[in-house]
Amino acid sequence: MGVPAFFRWLSRKYCSIIVHCMEEKAKECNGVRIPVDTSKPNPNEVEFDNLYLDMNGIIHPCTHPEDKPAPKNEDEMMVAIFEYIDRLFNIVRPRRVLYMAIDGVAPRAKMNQQRSRRFRASKEGVELQEEKQKIREEIFQRGGYLPNEEIKERFDSNCITPGTEFMDNLAKCLRYYVADRLSNDPGWRNLTVILSDASAPGEGEHKIMDYIRRQRAQPNHDPNTHHCLCGADADLIMLGLATHEPNFTIIREEFKPNKPRPCALCGQMGHELKDCQGVAREKKGEFDQFADSPPVSEQEFIFIRLSVLREYLEKELTMASLPFPFNFERSVDDWVFMCFFVGNDFLPHLPSLEIREGAIDRLVGIYKDVVHRTGGYLTENGFVNLERVEMIMQAVGVAEDNIFKKRKEDDEAFKRRMKEKKKRLKAEQAPAFLPTGQFAPEALGRRGAPQPIHNARHTAFEMRMQGQDQRNKDAAQSLKALMRNGNQALAGSSVGMDPRGQKRKAEDSDSEPEPEDNVRLWEDGWKQRYYKTKFDVDVGDDAFRRKVVKSYVEGLCWVLRYYYQGCASWKWYFPFHYAPFASDFKDLKDMFTDFETGTQPFKPLEQLMSVFPAASGNFLPQTWRALMTDPDSSIIDFYPEDFAIDLNGKKYAWQGVALLPFVDERRLRAALEEVYPDLTPEERKRNSLGSDVMFVGRSHPLCDFLIELYRAESKEGSEIPPELCHGVQGTLNLDEEPILPDKPVVSPVPVLRDIMQNSAIGIKFKDPQYNEGYVFKAVILPGAKIPSKVLKPGDWENSNRGPWKPQLGFNPNRQQAHLDRSAFRALSHSISRQQHRDGPYSNAPPPGSYHQGQHRPRPHGGHIPSYPIDSRQYDAYRGPHASYNPPQPYARLQYSNPGWNRAVQGQAAAYQQNQQRAHIAQPTYQQPQQRPHQQPQRHEGQMGGQGPPQISPSNGPGEYSSSSSILNSVYFHPRRSKVFRSAPSMWWTS
Repeated sequence: MGVPAFFRWLSRKYCSIIVHCMEEKAKECNGVRIPVDTSKPNPNEVEFDNLYLDMNGIIHPCTHPEDKPAPKNEDEMMVAIFEYIDRLFNIVRPRRVLYMAIDGVAPRAKMNQQRSRRFRASKEGVELQEEKQKIREEIFQRGGYLPNEEIKERFDSNCITPGTEFMDNLAKCLRYYVADRLSNDPGWRNLTVILSDASAPGEGEHKIMDYIRRQRAQPNHDPNTHHCLCGADADLIMLGLATHEPNFTIIREEFKPNKPRPCALCGQMGHELKDCQGVAREKKGEFDQFADSPPVSEQEFIFIRLSVLREYLEKELTMASLPFPFNFERSVDDWVFMCFFVGNDFLPHLPSLEIREGAIDRLVGIYKDVVHRTGGYLTENGFVNLERVEMIMQAVGVAEDNIFKKRKEDDEAFKRRMKEKKKRLKAEQAPAFLPTGQFAPEALGRRGAPQPIHNARHTAFEMRMQGQDQRNKDAAQSLKALMRNGNQALAGSSVGMDPRGQKRKAEDSDSEPEPEDNVRLWEDGWKQRYYKTKFDVDVGDDAFRRKVVKSYVEGLCWVLRYYYQGCASWKWYFPFHYAPFASDFKDLKDMFTDFETGTQPFKPLEQLMSVFPAASGNFLPQTWRALMTDPDSSIIDFYPEDFAIDLNGKKYAWQGVALLPFVDERRLRAALEEVYPDLTPEERKRNSLGSDVMFVGRSHPLCDFLIELYRAESKEGSEIPPELCHGVQGTLNLDEEPILPDKPVVSPVPVLRDIMQNSAIGIKFKDPQYNEGYVFKAVILPGAKIPSKVLKPGDWENSNRGPWKPQLGFNPNRQQAHLDRSAFRALSHSISRQQHRDGPYSNAPPPGSYHQGQHRPRPHGGHIPSYPIDSRQYDAYRGPHASYNPPQPYARLQYSNPGWNRAVQGQAAAYQQNQQRAHIAQPTYQQPQQRPHQQPQRHEGQMGGQGPPQISPSNGPGEYSSSSSILNSVYFHPRRSKVFRSAPSMWWTS
């Protein structure tokens, strides 16, 4: 789920962490689709080693998308998931490991949030259907028109939970998908694929983090592994920082707000369900059947560079004059810990800390002021020093009263601005009809001399007819709606209903109704009202307040341990709906000792009983389902049909708190003991906990080792030889239903073919195990190379270090393309002058100079160097000095652009041919005669011995401008200020 608004705040404050992904598209030739060869170098100019997929972030948008039509059946959903993974693989192109993790059974602390979300989704679905039916009846009574309601089966997204048939089928489909790609895709040839499906306990992202922690603790781990994690949850950023891996990148969909959505009732664009008037869409042309369909655009992806975020945090968290040595890695851990106070999946956020109000900046400021008195850092390797945390909380508690008052003032100011904006927009709206011509209204003071009136009677007649035509159109439209609805609502309806008789909408009112807030945190006595309203206790009950604080402190310790060491307890959870105040955090030193050890996760069907509402009981066995609906059930109180949502000072219901009863684990297990014997063998299998599965292809070095294990039919676990699997270690066990080479794999999706020539092999995989109490170190590993800095240093001076050149993308040595003035003139001549050009830069002149920094035009007739040109080491005619060793543009992989090189060679050949036609010696260039009325123009790269102007190439493929194809066919005559294209007879004066 993540932290609401965290990513938006982070991307706005640290904007350089984001890089847009470059994606190579598949080509089509003669109707045949040619797939992308992912074995080639990555177009993003970076090579990733491992790709981790948080699969639930892929499954949800593929099964019930918001911006395009939903799949018709389960088979189409599986194909959509395959295509989504293919897109991600094409962008990232991992070279060692692909880890796909689906959410399994979650810890009890997470189940409370899952339960709240699933009950909300069920309630909102019922309320939406009721609202649609109510508005439909009102529209029919007014004589409006609505299309026939489609009867289709609604997809219940609650089935995306461990233990359901859908998740079991998804695991089978993903096994088929991996086998197909390992057998047929060259980019997967030497890849190690690990699939952790819903039968393996743990959340998807935390299973990934556990794998990384356990691998980096092994002696054969490569400390310079470049990780890429795919997921939309904001807490993945904090999880990535917690690994302390120097090369960690997150890929996620680019969020585009305010996407247009059609009305859920009439299907038209431009209004919401509550504003639907039931007006038939007027046809606006012969081919406008898709005019109201939402625009379907392919979702774009962005990279979040955590190495750059670490640079930002280093600048922000570095503190001088500390009484103890400054350790940046420890300060990063403290920053991650402080982010938990503004919200996470396991604890409610403190009332005084809202991320939209700059709560993280406030905490960082307090942290830097208080850390001098704490004597050390707040955390170490995932363990919290509560005595130091208490000092931070007390500093926040001092400011709580001012925070609440400031929040109220900002809220009132926002309402005033919105009210004034509505009035301003209403005043700017033009009336429904305005006379034109000589009767058009004019502003006072701007009227010129009085104009004579010509044929006033005819003008008045046209005005009356114009109004009559509009009334006729309205009447005809209403009549058509009545006929289409089959006169269903003829009684009580009026075709020419006066709009003034309609009730004014709530949004047209000057003051909107506000949700009642009985706590009123901005007034004195807020703490007494808060505890009385939320907990139904008096503020003087110190024992209860201390109980709430103790549970919250345990939650903070549990969450940090979960992020850095793994799940400390599967059964712990925060037993309240609301958080205490920061000022209540007192005497924390001895408040928490440790968690109960040896706890076990729920089984999948037990989790379904804990998080599902009764409306989703169809995913459970029949006798289990009866426990949700039978009035005599001993746990019927766990499944309320309706429940309250406390807005808790918010405006929208989705921001409120669902007041659901907490599930008592002891009572639940006692009730399930009676129905466990009713499970079928298939249901018993779905209810068991599974393990991860590793897949490799035939060309992988580990393949022969796995084949020998199956031949020997080994019953004991075998350790992976790390030298055969890129340093990956773990335990292997034979799979009961294995995928083996040369054995066909049957497709579980009817629309996809069976794999008759299979080259993949699968085996059970288990992460390396450590003794109980082992502590994973939150440090940079020895031998790790810190990436080069991207942000501008604070002591940068242009006088002695040159102008600052920001790094765009992952390659620090990327060369930028440049155009000089002559090239811009050639471009303007080549583009049709009749072509319509719009946009903010359509008439903007070219910049004054494009020859800045290290760029220089290439030498006349020579080869374009693939490295930055230094004026001290480069001669304009002889090329680079023999003693000059150009730097390598990228340490791992050399990049070249054959298409660009061929274009440049063709241009140089054509230029020499034109020189020979003009009978001009190459080394000598004559200054053209200037006409009396012309000013002399000399540009570097155009005349004066520099040869024809050129464009500096780009390191990466596809990086040069789209206009280069035009410029490649444009040549410059050395003696005339002329430009010609291909043939010497085509001349233009520049």
